[in-house]
Amino acid sequence: MDLALVPPPESEDWEGLLRLVLDAVSSLHTKRAYSKALQDFLLWYEHTGQKGFRRANVQAYRSELEKLSLTASTINQRLSAIRKLAREAADNGLLEPHLADAICRVAGIPLSGRRTGQWLDKGQARELLALPDTTTIKGRRDLALLAVLIGCGLRRSEASALTWPHIQMVEGRWVILDLVGKRNRMRTVPMPSWTKVALDSWREGTGIEDGLVFRSLDKAGRMKGARLSAQAIWNIVSGYSIDLRLRFAPHDLRRTHAKLAYKGGAPVEQIQICLGHASLMTTQVYLGLEQDLHDAPCDRLGLG
Repeated sequence: MDLALVPPPESEDWEGLLRLVLDAVSSLHTKRAYSKALQDFLLWYEHTGQKGFRRANVQAYRSELEKLSLTASTINQRLSAIRKLAREAADNGLLEPHLADAICRVAGIPLSGRRTGQWLDKGQARELLALPDTTTIKGRRDLALLAVLIGCGLRRSEASALTWPHIQMVEGRWVILDLVGKRNRMRTVPMPSWTKVALDSWREGTGIEDGLVFRSLDKAGRMKGARLSAQAIWNIVSGYSIDLRLRFAPHDLRRTHAKLAYKGGAPVEQIQICLGHASLMTTQVYLGLEQDLHDAPCDRLGLG
């Protein structure tokens, strides 16, 4: 059976298919992104009078996205949502498997060697870490948060869910042990000493001994006990970025961690492990690596 994709967004048929896709992903951020991507795709589908759900439709939509001058990562995310739609439709008998396979073979936009987002240099990172007023509880918390984001390269969702039992001594150094990240991948993240100092200062100021590391505060700076949400972390980082007269988000601090580590001589493969990337290519994109034809690997073989 071919899927016509004609039901409007408010119809039960479309909502049911959308739920199948969103129920198959675990991240709340991915759910929101996929929901918007598929709603936009359906609106385009109806507006342009498309017929059937085939590879040709998706290729035409990709061309339309490119005309809008969207970033490669945005286009690829939207295509990922459509591929997921095709797979779920096929698995539930709404689309012939060969049609779903053809749709899933629609290529994304190459990302290798392209810079996405931004990074802070070492001086800017130091300035950022000096901004929180550590004479206050809020300042201690914010410094600990920034230190974890830069020093350990955590995602904001991971920082929000971080607990004190995660922080342990392993093989003579402090680490975040068995951190569950994106797609439920587990990793251990080494922690620099200055991050541990910032965390200890925050803990000593609050008396927290267990449970969540980062908590919300009221306007008077009193701890409310509730988890510091991912959105609250975004707001905190955004506020300090304005103080620094820059514009960056929590994920840019994760990129900063990767970039400064790489410039300091850390192997790309170890950076990949610490960040929890399934693909080395993703790590290379974070680092903005490009091929260097002037100082190429073959020039360092020592055989000439």
